[in-house]
Amino acid sequence: MPRKIIIDTDPGQDDAVAILLALASPEEIELLGITAVAGNVPLELTAKNARKVCEVAGRADVKVFAGCDRPLAHTLVTAEHVHGKTGLDGPDLPEPTMSLQDQHGVDFIIETLRAEPSGTVTLCPLGPLTNIATALQKAPDIAEKVQEIVLMGGAYFEVGNITPAAEFNIYVDPEAAEIVFKSGIPIVVMPLDVTHKALVTAPRNDAFRALGTDPGRVVAEWTDFFERFDKEKYGSAGAPLHDPTVIAYLIRPELFSGRHVNVEIETQSDLTRGMTVADWWRVTDRAPNAMFMGDLDADGFFALLTERIGRL
Repeated sequence: MPRKIIIDTDPGQDDAVAILLALASPEEIELLGITAVAGNVPLELTAKNARKVCEVAGRADVKVFAGCDRPLAHTLVTAEHVHGKTGLDGPDLPEPTMSLQDQHGVDFIIETLRAEPSGTVTLCPLGPLTNIATALQKAPDIAEKVQEIVLMGGAYFEVGNITPAAEFNIYVDPEAAEIVFKSGIPIVVMPLDVTHKALVTAPRNDAFRALGTDPGRVVAEWTDFFERFDKEKYGSAGAPLHDPTVIAYLIRPELFSGRHVNVEIETQSDLTRGMTVADWWRVTDRAPNAMFMGDLDADGFFALLTERIGRL
């Protein structure tokens, strides 16, 4: 039985690769819909980019919804400096022909969770958690219906990538992240600790290009584009491919290892706002609320990604 999922996203080149991985894996994953959120770029662009990606996969039938256009409490912070002005810079993609759904993304999340049997829908947030938190605030009854939330966000040993202490997705809307982490829903976190080990090196990028397909070429051009930023920043052999780790976990959980620990979100401090305080060493008596991943089999991850993108 494929797992039913909703992808909540702010594409973003790495978000785009995550969507392609989900669409290429129908045996394991049934994508019920995509909800767009403001994050890497404003909502208008993330909603457009999500549709562009579906069309790259030849899947104009996927339902894409626009969600929240700003964080719960603060002004939107974006990341054009990483992803380019469109959020999907790199390959030259046509404007999407598929239309955006009329329904608000948050209402789609609520309606879907209420309609499906309890414990059968997994939420996969790849950006700020605004849509998920808003849904939980608007419809508290859905919390017990969610099978699992598997999200990309946060950091512990790798500290921050947008401030010294905070990872971008959590920093953009820490209030939303706090609501999600306190929801009681089973949570799996793919922090920078894992994603910084999923580096697109030149040989791994060449493997995408060597697929000889349009999606393979597009993925290679996306990763080429945002690689220039991260390689310079981290002095690493390649750029981290953050978001596809979420989908890879649903397909091959054995690629990942971590600890079930308590994770709290800092919302008050100017210095550490958006920090994910993970009790990795279990030094507090706070109850564990998240499976916080710490490592992945990078070769296995890229083998899976290349094989699946090759199916499109």
